[in-house]
Amino acid sequence: MLAIRMQRNGRAHYPVYRIVVQEAQRHPLSGRVVAEVGSYNPHTKATVLDKEKIEFYLKNGAQPSSRVARVLKANKITLPKWVKVAAEKHAVAKHADKLRKNQPKEEAPAEESPAEETPAEETPAENAE
Repeated sequence: MLAIRMQRNGRAHYPVYRIVVQEAQRHPLSGRVVAEVGSYNPHTKATVLDKEKIEFYLKNGAQPSSRVARVLKANKITLPKWVKVAAEKHAVAKHADKLRKNQPKEEAPAEESPAEETPAEETPAENAE
């Protein structure tokens, strides 16, 4: 059985992937590739695909990995009905109430403005003089 999967290339800390068709039982880095059908750079989101080859292998039963299926769907390649595209995962914070953005905003203490102050009244002792 054939699989369409990503094969990692590139240098350390900068992966670039080749999208290849190979035997499903083999390890992605084994090197026995049936066909190279595209490439994907996750840093620039640049995708190069050979649509004719991909559609040919999909019609003949090659199964795309979940990540490849998302890339193909994003590039408007029609997938067979039997291909299941995994839903996107959304990270959920364990203690969302402790996040700074969810804390109540602290208001600055209100300082007395000069308009609120009243002028000092003259004391009777000052008037006697």
